[in-house]
Order: sequence, then C-alpha cells, then structure tokens
Amino acid sequence: MAHNVLMIMPGFPGEMPYFTRGLDNVGATVWGVAPGGANELPEMARYHLTHYLSVPSLFTNADDAIQQIREWTRGVTIDRVCCLWEPGVELAAAIRAALDVPGQTPERARRFRNKELMKLALGKAGIRVPRHVSARTIKEVQAGAERVGFPCIIKPIAGAGSQDTFRCDTQAELDAALKQLGHIEEVSVEEFIDGEEFTYDTVCAGGVIRYFHVGYYRPRPLVARSVEWISPQTLSYRHVDDPWVADGRAMGEAVLKALDFDTGFTHMEWYRKSDGEVVFGEVAARPPGARTVDLMNFASDIDLFTGWAEAEVHGRFTLEVERKYNCACITKRAQGQGRIQRIEGLDRVGERCGEAIVAVDLVPVGSPRRDWKATLLSDGYLSLRHPDWQETQDMADFVGEHLHLYAG
Repeated sequence: MAHNVLMIMPGFPGEMPYFTRGLDNVGATVWGVAPGGANELPEMARYHLTHYLSVPSLFTNADDAIQQIREWTRGVTIDRVCCLWEPGVELAAAIRAALDVPGQTPERARRFRNKELMKLALGKAGIRVPRHVSARTIKEVQAGAERVGFPCIIKPIAGAGSQDTFRCDTQAELDAALKQLGHIEEVSVEEFIDGEEFTYDTVCAGGVIRYFHVGYYRPRPLVARSVEWISPQTLSYRHVDDPWVADGRAMGEAVLKALDFDTGFTHMEWYRKSDGEVVFGEVAARPPGARTVDLMNFASDIDLFTGWAEAEVHGRFTLEVERKYNCACITKRAQGQGRIQRIEGLDRVGERCGEAIVAVDLVPVGSPRRDWKATLLSDGYLSLRHPDWQETQDMADFVGEHLHLYAG
C-alpha cells in the first residue's frame, strides 16, 4: 500500500534532500511543502517529490499555512507528516493534529522544543538536569542567575545548538550577554556544567530504539562557537559499549521514555564531568546537523537517510549495522575577510590521512567567506574514518593544524 508523506522543508537545511530521497526509496509518495518556489529546491529534492506546494506563510502564519495544506490534500489520506528541521517541529505537530495524522502531538513536540518544559519533565523522572529557570525580562534573568549561581549559561528557550548561547562567569558578562539577547523573547538560565560533551542520537519506531549513535565534540560547542581560530571536530564513536559512554546511553534511553518519544530521529547532548557524573544537556526530535548523519553512515557503510524513512513510514528498521570505524568531521574557518584566495595544506593532509578521508567540501577559491558565527559548517569541512579511536583523533588534529583557507 502506498503511503502519502507530507515533508516540511524537503530541501533545507543541506541534509534534507537526502531524507526526501529516503522517503521515495521506501515507496512513499512525498508531498513537499516549503515557503519558496519549486525552482528554489535542490535538484535531488525536486526529483524525489511527487507533489509540491509553495506556502509563503509556512513559518509566519500557521493557521493560514494549515488551511492551504488542508485544501491541497483534500480527498487524500496523509499517513505521516515529517519535519527534520528544528524550527518546524512544532508546526509539523500542529499539521498532524489538524489533519488527524498519527505521530508526535503538539504537546509532546513542545516538550522537545521548550527547554524549560523539557527539563521539568526529565527532572520529575529522576534524570540529572542542570539547575534551571526560565526568564522573559532582564529582572527575571538577573534573579535566575542569582538562584542558579555563577558560572551560568543563558540560552534561548527554544533554540538549536549553541546559537545565541552565552557562558557568564560574572555580573559584567551577564550584562554583556543581555545586550545581545534583546531579540529573544524567552531564555533559560542554567547551571554551567563543566565536562566533556557528547551526543546520543537515535532512530526510533513504535517507541523502540532501533538504532543509536554516540558522538563526541572537540572542543565543546560553547568554546568552538566563541573562538574563531578553532577547527571544531565532531567525532562518531565506534566502541559504543565502552564504560566511558555507558551512563550517557542509559540516560538517553531514560530521556526518550520520559518524553514518550515514538517514531523518528532524535538528537541528545549530554555531559560527563571529571568526577564521572553524567548530566543531561538537551534533546531534539530531529537528527543532528553539521553532517553528523554522514558520519553515522561512514562508520557502518549504511544509508541512515533511508533507514530513518523506513522507520517513519513502515515502522521497522532493517539496516544491518556493523560499527567498523570511528569518524571525524573537522570544520574549517578561513583566516581573513572577503573572498577565499587560496587553500593550503590539502596535499599534506592527503599524504597523512590517505584513504581515511571520506569527504572534502571546502568553499571554493573565489567564493565569499561565510559568517563563522552563523553556520556550523563555516567555510567547509573534511571528514575521515579509522578503526582506531586515538588514530582518528590524531588525524583530525592534523587536519585542524595543517589545512588552512585564506580570505582577502
């Protein structure tokens, strides 16, 4: 039986065309919806869509958008509604409710988006979360910082990643952060957790974890997003049974159970302190970004874009997962401003890493340098893999030290 799947944002961000292709691969009829015209979609997304509707009000007027989608699909049974982009998670839930489609409800979606509701629910379930309060005014932020204590973290209540996130060690730093957060309606004031930062990512079907992945950030994102010269690394961990990550895995399982997650991709971030304590960070009802799904694929030579689609559409996961490699994605930031003038060190990296290199995607010479604070991938990346964990880290460090882009 054919399944009609409504895919919100089938072409953006960069990985979405692969998820759209995955839906087509498992036999779904894919109905794409986005604010722009079909001509704005990447070729892969256009190829794997059966129907497309441009809804300019998609993220500005939900009621109008839902009415347009309702008229467009009148007489058709929509079996699933998917959105793998963080800002559209609650919209997708509202569309499900309006069209009577099974899947994550608005209430559950809100707990995955609102960090305060999220941590309240998990704290009640006995999961170690940072001390936290929500705040809408400067006075409330100040009171929250006094309650939580310095150092503290200020972040958007419904943000994604480390965008607009600030560590404040003093009152002066808190005052400076508040000046940069004026555009955000509500923030979370949280205890700063000093520790290594990991991820726990899953594909679920019917409330069962069918696939999981453990990632590791070098350095932690808050540092990487604050210091321009750093080449941030995301690593995919091969030996997921290692005691080093066992507590984080157990926490991830408890988190999804407490939040009653059913089907789809999830991305959780967690901390391991120097004393061994494991602390929850945050969780999202979507895959990780910055090409991390690519790392999962490289680690086992699989296609998780299609694996996710099979779980979403058919409620099963039949990929055979053999964890062969550790993987690393190293993001590069150009030195200087303007257009990319030259790229140096790629030959040296090739000599050092050889067949371990599985992807190179750098901004071409002549192209404008990107805003490193506005994009996780900055001016491009190089991904590699190796069976040995230490060798993977050593090669990733070599890339960070010897591959350079220069703008001017």
